[in-house]
Amino acid sequence: MAFPVPVSASTDLGFTPELTPGDMLEMGVFGGWYFEGDSSEYPSRWFSKARLSGRGFDVSLNYFGVTAGLSREAWQRKGWITPHDPLGWFQWYCRYALGRRIPDLDRFQIRRWKAFGPRHRGAIRANCECMDFDCRRRQRQALLQWAYDPIF
Repeated sequence: MAFPVPVSASTDLGFTPELTPGDMLEMGVFGGWYFEGDSSEYPSRWFSKARLSGRGFDVSLNYFGVTAGLSREAWQRKGWITPHDPLGWFQWYCRYALGRRIPDLDRFQIRRWKAFGPRHRGAIRANCECMDFDCRRRQRQALLQWAYDPIF
């Protein structure tokens, strides 16, 4: 799983995702419905093996078969949705992976990404046996949806 943007473009901010948007879509994220059927602005190669729904959120398409995270409405209430990316963090990440840079927005989203992974990985390590992927499936699904490899 390769990093999707030149390393020099991201390491200054400490952003080193473990999964590309294509990797995430292939594994199964957001119930296959994040883009709500409109993925036209993104490379078709990202969707060649993607687990997508044609009719709305489908939990069976998620890698761990569980829902993880809050609704888009909750994201809006918490101030996590920006005018630049009305679908949220993953939309920002996809656009970032394609080379878009908005320094203040990038710092905001990367700060959120940095805060998410270590906390959830730590909980999995503290509570799960090594290689027990049935343990804390929601947290693993959430890690996947933040470009962290959930199989660590």
